[in-house]
Amino acid sequence: MRILLILLGLLASPLGFAHAATPSCNGTNLFSQMDAADRARLEQQAAAQPFHQGNYWRATKDGQQVTLVGTYHLSDPRHDKVMETVTPLLDGATTLLVEAGPEEEAALVSAVAQDPTLFVMPDTTLPTLMEPEDWAVLSEAMTRRGIPGFMAAKFQPWYITVLLAVPPCMMAEVQAQDRSGLDHRIIDAAKARGIPVQGLEAYDTIFNLFDSFSREDQISMLRASLAIEDQAEDYIATLADSYFAGESRLIWELMRDLSLQMPGYTPEQIEADMAKMEQALLVTRNQGWIPVIEAAAAQGPVVVAFGALHLPGDFGIPRLLEQQGWTLTPLAP
Repeated sequence: MRILLILLGLLASPLGFAHAATPSCNGTNLFSQMDAADRARLEQQAAAQPFHQGNYWRATKDGQQVTLVGTYHLSDPRHDKVMETVTPLLDGATTLLVEAGPEEEAALVSAVAQDPTLFVMPDTTLPTLMEPEDWAVLSEAMTRRGIPGFMAAKFQPWYITVLLAVPPCMMAEVQAQDRSGLDHRIIDAAKARGIPVQGLEAYDTIFNLFDSFSREDQISMLRASLAIEDQAEDYIATLADSYFAGESRLIWELMRDLSLQMPGYTPEQIEADMAKMEQALLVTRNQGWIPVIEAAAAQGPVVVAFGALHLPGDFGIPRLLEQQGWTLTPLAP
């Protein structure tokens, strides 16, 4: 399950995270250290998936138009160049659809204020649920991220797993909640043009999806995260470089390959866990977005911006639209 939580920077998430690149982060692109034959194998696996390359697509059907933009939610100076591509795509749009628009963000803030159990366990603590040695490692890892152990002890396990995917060098920017991630930049550009911004899903979608996992499953996710916590900077660096190269499916294949090598887990366990998380965080959500996209497109040209991992594969947004009779065309970056 760790794979999809590592990739939350590509998955759109209405949790309010905004990470910023910082000189203190020194991650290494894992592909640069990979044997050429292994890289070729992963590239072949990625190429077997539909829509495996590219962050921009145009869908047309019966005179209607949908422009798809795959995003990277973490802040990065390379977004300046991306916005040179994305901004003209907003011209003529009647609506911008995003995973979490202003209304959803406001609803999230209100909901957390009224119900802290969205992020905090009301009935137990992590030291109670974990082995002492695991909790000691986790407490130290969270302290490095500026969150004392006594605070981390009460967080929901899935939320701690998400935080572990963020290197300590990025935590200050996460806590600052800046708006320099690509999604917020696109939203700001649309609002400046008077284009209405709507959410693709309700603010509590992610919470409901994580609630579908048992606490035992969430603790298992947490233990798996601890096993590779010291490589968080490398994962983020690799993820970012792959996004800007238009290779979101390739990073998926890399993380899947690394997950299968994790000690203490059988390939069958890893595959089952990955399938469960993919269904919850990608497939189910993608299927729910299609009616929203089509309804908006019926009212005029629409731009849809969401995490780039929602693009490739048999259950990616382009393929699902294709199955509904839309014609997909790649757009140059």
